[in-house]
Amino acid sequence: MSAQGNMDSKSGVRHTTSVQAAQQNQQGYQRYQTRAAAGQKRSIHDLQVEVDTGRKPPPPRPTLPPGPPRLTASTIANVDTALEDPSEYSQRQKFAATPTSTVDPLLSLAHHSYGLPRELVANFAALGIKNIYPWQKQCLSGPGLLRGERNLVYSAPTGGGKSLVADVLMLRRVFEDREAKAILVLPYVALVQEKVRWLRNIVNGISREKHLGQKLPEGNLWATRADKDTLRVVGFYSGTKVKSKWADFDVAVCTIEKANSLINTAIDDRSIPKLRAVVLDECHMIDDGFRGYLLELLATKLLCLDQVLQIVAMSATLTNIGLLQTWLRGHSYETMYRPIPMEEHLVYDGKVYPASTTSSLLKTVSQLDRQSQTQPTRTITPSTHKELKDPVMNAVVALANETVRAGYGALIFSSSRAGCEADAVLISRVIPAFHEADPVTQEKRAELLSDLRSSGTGLDPKLEQTIPSGVAFHHAGLTTEERELIASAYDAGVLKVCVATCSLAAGINLPARRVILHNARMGRDLVGPAMLRQMRGRAGRKGKDEVGETYLCCRQADLEAVVDLMNAELPEVSSCLIAEGRRILRALLEVVAIKLATSRESLDDYVSKTLLACTADPVDLQASVEESLADLQKKEFITIDKFGNFEATKLGKAIVASALDPEDGIFIHDELKKALQAFVLDGEMHVLCTFTPPVQDLSFVTVNWRVFWNEMQKLGESDLRAMGFLGIKPVMLEKMLRGGNLKENTPEEKQQARRYYRFYMALQLRDLCNEMPIHRVAQKYDMPRGSVQTLAQTCEGFAAGMIKFCENMDWGAMAAALNHFTDRLKAGARSDLLSLAKITFVKSRTARIFWDNGFKSVAAVANADLKELVPILLQAQPNKARLEGKDEQRYMDKLLGKAKIISDSANRLWRTYFWRPYALVE
Repeated sequence: MSAQGNMDSKSGVRHTTSVQAAQQNQQGYQRYQTRAAAGQKRSIHDLQVEVDTGRKPPPPRPTLPPGPPRLTASTIANVDTALEDPSEYSQRQKFAATPTSTVDPLLSLAHHSYGLPRELVANFAALGIKNIYPWQKQCLSGPGLLRGERNLVYSAPTGGGKSLVADVLMLRRVFEDREAKAILVLPYVALVQEKVRWLRNIVNGISREKHLGQKLPEGNLWATRADKDTLRVVGFYSGTKVKSKWADFDVAVCTIEKANSLINTAIDDRSIPKLRAVVLDECHMIDDGFRGYLLELLATKLLCLDQVLQIVAMSATLTNIGLLQTWLRGHSYETMYRPIPMEEHLVYDGKVYPASTTSSLLKTVSQLDRQSQTQPTRTITPSTHKELKDPVMNAVVALANETVRAGYGALIFSSSRAGCEADAVLISRVIPAFHEADPVTQEKRAELLSDLRSSGTGLDPKLEQTIPSGVAFHHAGLTTEERELIASAYDAGVLKVCVATCSLAAGINLPARRVILHNARMGRDLVGPAMLRQMRGRAGRKGKDEVGETYLCCRQADLEAVVDLMNAELPEVSSCLIAEGRRILRALLEVVAIKLATSRESLDDYVSKTLLACTADPVDLQASVEESLADLQKKEFITIDKFGNFEATKLGKAIVASALDPEDGIFIHDELKKALQAFVLDGEMHVLCTFTPPVQDLSFVTVNWRVFWNEMQKLGESDLRAMGFLGIKPVMLEKMLRGGNLKENTPEEKQQARRYYRFYMALQLRDLCNEMPIHRVAQKYDMPRGSVQTLAQTCEGFAAGMIKFCENMDWGAMAAALNHFTDRLKAGARSDLLSLAKITFVKSRTARIFWDNGFKSVAAVANADLKELVPILLQAQPNKARLEGKDEQRYMDKLLGKAKIISDSANRLWRTYFWRPYALVE
């Protein structure tokens, strides 16, 4: 291959890798200097203009304050220009160019065999999906799949288009019947939110009635809906305002926990026959030690149903797909096709080695220490800057710099949140600065900074430093709003470099031309083979890149371990039900509580359909079932009648209805029973403690005991009484303040430790409920902003479970009290603002500003002129930068648009909840 580019032998199109593009741009590299900040001294010319005209010249365009001095990235050079270009395009050579629908009509989604509405096909095309890949056609052509007669398990690489197969099957099922429903299960909230947006775009404006050629009967519920018979796509996850009601959706996109709860409810109330399809994405997580077993529970319950229901399970990291095929009694399909070929590299000691296959990597590394004739393809010169003395850091910065200057995007994975931020700051110091970008990019980055500044938490100072250079970081310490803004800007090309934690590799969909791994660790431990594949799989953006590139930067101490990691086979998935007794305990309790299995025969049939039954020894499995049933009776979760049938007790039903683990249910039941005897309702802390989930792994909760002690000193008499009832002792807090340890050796000690941790979390909830902004709470308790927001969202979901628990236990008064505080937690506000907080965009601080300006009701906001609302929204901005001219006008236009949304929301609320016809008569 020539140095000018790579020729695709099939298409005759010349492609340029980012390496080549960087080499072509090498002559254009230059040293960049920062521009002087706003507020600099006026020039002689400016003073002369003022003297001659009597008018002050226009103020200079505001710029960012000067940051740290600029750095120069190390150069990356070919070792030998005569060497073959490192771009091998192995997959492009292996797979023929993808044929089009003109060659194979089945590659068009409009083909009649897929049975999709024309409007749906048009929506797919509008989003860039006009044809499908041959492997997708082959997969969909599996026996009975399009007719919904068989289940499907399939595996395809990340970026290979695996989601489209599930979308086609799921939407086909939904469009077959006006009453049909589908559930799509995803492991992370961010993926749920992204998928909801995608599916809403896909089904936008499509009439199921028209597609089926049917007319809605009179009095049908849909006839009263504003969107009539269009599909309702609803997201269910912790912290969402939508309650898990079966009648509220046509397609539900859920986290694992919410999906299991939703299916339990539908089986219990006999509405489950409407369910036609369930999609299990990332199904390899079934052996996740913490929450994967819930996937097995929900899928096994579905296998026990006597109805037409299609289960579709998919993953990019399945090895023993045959086991899942046997378990789900379906068809299986595997492909290694990836539309964007990937080049893989190992970076070691400032040298870049090709690692496109495992064998070449092993050969390369095995010969490194013997100084053989194996040569790197490129070298990274050492840096003269002290900040870049570390060869791994120097390599990361140099590779990112090369990618950006070639005009492409880079995604960097770091081992920690602090590492993300440090990497982003260093990279921003070598990338061309704000004023050196083109005017359009300047404007978009300035707008991104404005949006972040206008968010409820204000602008992070490190993001303020990095974004002007097109660099940002993305980790769980940021709020949801910040992460969404950064992800959208990166996807649109406004940001060129995004640094993320390894743990978010599977939780974000941010493909890049080049993926750089700043070592292969997550914290102190090496990532697993599946996580490594997830990270590397982000390389290559369909429709934007001709090739994807991955660079794993490795230290000498990790070299052998990294070789083993990259050579390791993906682990086989297996059942986790028997790993801890409480899991099979929960499995049995759930099916008894929802009456799916109540006799010993039906329970045995249920257990025989689990994934566990496919691999476990039958004798051991039966023994585990016997032990678990006895334990459930001992804990008074179930009883046996005179006919030998099992029935859940009131406590057992309450635990299942509130989606609690049985062990957690015991703890919660004991705490609530004590609360019933002396519930402190003249304060807030007792109720808020009830909202905090019982923490299983206490090592993940960080308590600042100094803050805990200080907050205890400020508590009023009622909250101090609550402390006493809960068993929180000041003497223990004083001991912890002096460096003591909270004992967790016995079950009793661990239960007591839980109470301290829960009370500390409840202190944060108290501040949020009393309108303290998230960033202020984060500063006060020394927590990342995102962690505080996640705590609030988790507690919202847990609070909803507690209300169900109390309702099932017939503790109505306590349920009512908890329900009131749930509304306050959602709104982040005191009681007087709850009605205002129902309005879109009006929460917490914004609601208080509306109240203080005289808009104390939904009706007042609904009837206000939009221009009256803009000054109020201006007051609500946490840190509005001074802007000039068109920037100021653009900012005001955005606020006016926001005011329109608020006004429309207030009008809908007023008509729905507050306006009554008889009020006119009275």
